[in-house]
Amino acid sequence: MNFVDANLVVSAPAQEFWPESNLKEVVLAGRSNVGKSSLINTLCNRKNLAYVGKTPGKTRLLNFFNVADKYMLVDVPGYGYAHISKEKTILFGQMMEDYFANRENVECCVIILDARHTPTQDDVNMIEFVRFYHIPLILVTTKVDKLSKTDLKKNLEKIAIKCGVEVKDMIKFSSVTKVGIDLLQAKLTKYLRLED
Repeated sequence: MNFVDANLVVSAPAQEFWPESNLKEVVLAGRSNVGKSSLINTLCNRKNLAYVGKTPGKTRLLNFFNVADKYMLVDVPGYGYAHISKEKTILFGQMMEDYFANRENVECCVIILDARHTPTQDDVNMIEFVRFYHIPLILVTTKVDKLSKTDLKKNLEKIAIKCGVEVKDMIKFSSVTKVGIDLLQAKLTKYLRLED
């Protein structure tokens, strides 16, 4: 996997800070601490492009990353963190609604799930939210290297049922072994209709 020219354009707290751009956008969403930043760093073959922290719920902004002037990755705040107040949870919902309803550049959404755990109601709500806006959806299960083959198979079946998809439609990913990254890049190329 080659180094990708990618950079953070802006961390936007509200709509007026969104960048003016004609680039197609890929939204990345997932629960706090699900491995979203690690996925971004692996996708762009960079170590510290996206912040990887020990504290869940750190990102509270929409982070726009320009990837080689081909498309934009939009990292949204992690949801479902227990110590986030109800008020901030409502603000997150409003932020996402504003973005999906008003941003014309959105081409697809990658929802990231931890392969070790059954999806929460927050995960299901996010999937339904994306489907409501008729945005193409890619489901990625992270941290697959932390499970035995037997446990992974069982967990993926549970995740697929909860999310209303087939196991084969989910991408198994590990930032450690890099498994799944080529498949994710291929799917993004298809959805974004990028030239090789």
